[in-house]
Amino acid sequence: MPSLSFVLPHWLYWVTLAIFPLIAMYLMSRQQRHPPDRRPSLFIAYLFWFLSGYIGIHRFYLRSGWGFVFIPVFLGIIYCNTQIREVRDDESRTFAAMEQAQSAVERARPREGVEPTPENKAELDRAQADFGKANSEFQTAKAVRDEWKYRASIAAIVLAVMLLIDAALLPGLVRRRRARELAQPSLEVVHPDAVAGVHEGGVGEDPTLAVHSKVTDLIDGLSTKVGLYVAWWAVIAVFAYYYEVVARFIFNSPTNWVHESMFLMFGMQYVLCGAFAYCEDQHVRVDVIYANFSTRGKAIADIITSLFFFIFIVTMLWTSYKFASDAISVGERSFTEWGIQYWPVKLMMPIGAALLALQGLSKLVKDILILRSGRA
Repeated sequence: MPSLSFVLPHWLYWVTLAIFPLIAMYLMSRQQRHPPDRRPSLFIAYLFWFLSGYIGIHRFYLRSGWGFVFIPVFLGIIYCNTQIREVRDDESRTFAAMEQAQSAVERARPREGVEPTPENKAELDRAQADFGKANSEFQTAKAVRDEWKYRASIAAIVLAVMLLIDAALLPGLVRRRRARELAQPSLEVVHPDAVAGVHEGGVGEDPTLAVHSKVTDLIDGLSTKVGLYVAWWAVIAVFAYYYEVVARFIFNSPTNWVHESMFLMFGMQYVLCGAFAYCEDQHVRVDVIYANFSTRGKAIADIITSLFFFIFIVTMLWTSYKFASDAISVGERSFTEWGIQYWPVKLMMPIGAALLALQGLSKLVKDILILRSGRA
């Protein structure tokens, strides 16, 4: 199997984080306006073919048993690659032994113009014999690895031919599958709005969820939009780790950037989603006593404890601002081989803290409005 040497460019990483959520939200809104009819789609069929066609998922999507043909070929590639990784250790060991024996031969070889003594000749003969043995072991290990590589290549060619044939057949397969399902009793299309449930909170729910004002609605809307925007980053991780698994186990080419790019992405997502989670009352808390309070009692408790919240968030905002400004001033990058910029990651910390501070202010205003309203 050929190796993969692709390394994600830094600019593409940042552009993907910025653009992908916009595309995903557009596609989601379009699907909500025009719900699918639940019959096979040519786009989805090709998506399955591209992402997991090597195990026949596109065929299973069309309810075709031919998908099982792909599985043994793919498992054969996996098995061959496993053998290659095992033999690679033997090849490396024998190669090192061969180089060591070759060095011994060079040391035992007499200098030019110097008559070798019988001891020198004997030492040279032993070194050459050791080199011949080490070279033979290395060539044997290399031949075994080449044999497994050849078998993996044959299986890969067979799989590629099968996929190319299916790529040409997919339009017709989808049309026939849709025609068969059209002849069957149609499935009722349920619009997402028809199944949207009404939010029902428990006894410990935050009473400010039902309070609205122009200022608080503006802040809540900002927190919600940012939270929903970065929530789509989780989908990027699916594609990234999919690539890592395929590159590692099929092409024997593990990456040096997938893990780092994803944990940095999830770190930024964590700090930017904090305000959205606070807006939706989704932060974990112990409310054994709080749940028994009345609406007015909960508002009073929230106002009192907000003091600790603002102490924490102001500290977080100030320290993260210092971290971010220092990183920006020096153009900080990671110390890994990938060398991604760190300053945009650290810049998300004060931005997330500012959003969380605004959301805390929104909640405080709502609690004060509850007290002023005289609700029990």
